[in-house]
Amino acid sequence: MHAASNVANNLLRALRADDLEIIKPILSVWQAKNGQVLHEPGDVVEFAFFPCGPTLSSYTVVLPNGHHVETAMIGREGAAGGIVSNGRLPAYARCVVHHGGTVLRASLGDIDRVKSQSPAIRNLFSRYADCLVAQVFQSVACNAAHTIEQRTAKWVLAAIERTGDRTITLTQEQLATMMGVGRSYVSRVIQTLKSIGAVETRRGSLVIRDMETMNRLSCRCNEAVKGHFREVLAGVYPG
Repeated sequence: MHAASNVANNLLRALRADDLEIIKPILSVWQAKNGQVLHEPGDVVEFAFFPCGPTLSSYTVVLPNGHHVETAMIGREGAAGGIVSNGRLPAYARCVVHHGGTVLRASLGDIDRVKSQSPAIRNLFSRYADCLVAQVFQSVACNAAHTIEQRTAKWVLAAIERTGDRTITLTQEQLATMMGVGRSYVSRVIQTLKSIGAVETRRGSLVIRDMETMNRLSCRCNEAVKGHFREVLAGVYPG
């Protein structure tokens, strides 16, 4: 028997009902805001965050020149924070909220305790960690091998899959920062997408009008990550 459908985080919903009952008492409901930083590099990580519904966050590596490059996107299929490490450890990357909303939060001390109580919870989080590493690996390859146009389309599609919304709250400057390129490059890509009717821009947001075109322009990196999720955590990646 699977967990109750009122848990809006797919990773937690993958637990059986008895294991979900073990973890529920340590979870508190928390509201994350657009642009909120969950932790900076070097911060001691104290909490695990489970995005619910359309809530969306990203890990970004902060480079010496101040640029940020996204390495992983996290929505309702996963969690941010040290769900597989034992004890509190310093963060390596920045974790920032892109699409605000409800988050279930738990202290890492409590996470460690429930993992010791339930092998199923421990196994689930380890499997998710494997999927998160796969996403980071794919991101490295994508940044090295694919065009800005392909990467932009890929990012947009990945965000839509996780939020379920074709309107993405994001400025062109934020998108350029995450991809580690100048704003002018992203602006040219967005203008091209607008000219072919694939997207529409609004103040502080991007509206997707033609999913078929976006899929055609995107690289296949999202598909590779989704394929790994299907093998390791079937049913967890948003459909």
